[in-house]
Amino acid sequence: MVLRRYTLLILLSGSFSLSNCKDEKKSIKQTEVSFTKEGELVIYKAADSTEVKMDIEIADTDFDIETGLMYRISMAQNQGMLFVFEDEKERFFYMKNTKIPLDLIYISANKKIVSFQKNAIPFDESSLPSHEPARYVLEINAGLIDNLSIKVGDSLHFSD
Repeated sequence: MVLRRYTLLILLSGSFSLSNCKDEKKSIKQTEVSFTKEGELVIYKAADSTEVKMDIEIADTDFDIETGLMYRISMAQNQGMLFVFEDEKERFFYMKNTKIPLDLIYISANKKIVSFQKNAIPFDESSLPSHEPARYVLEINAGLIDNLSIKVGDSLHFSD
């Protein structure tokens, strides 16, 4: 009898503490992902021979390529992420879990800009195709393609 009362008391206290947990609001804190400079990139503009220099983070592993700039809340104007693939083919990107608007620059194996997608909308899962074979993709803040007058045919050089 004493054992049953004791067991009942334990069960009741456990359900009481569980009901208290339900009343509390759950919050998951996202760790901010910060920029890590892994190289430098220069865009050589064909129209006027000027150069645009950027610090880059390099995505060249499966995990880095799949994650990209997801969960970031900001990126400086002189920063970007360069995706490096082993082959050259049409690429398809999307903005799943990406909080900042981006311009995407698609680059051929010989490091010439072949196409771009401007002002990609945060969290939009619509496909953003390259329409041309690309081996590299550079993601930069939205609006920079126009602000810097970057054009198809401009070339790049990067080091890591």
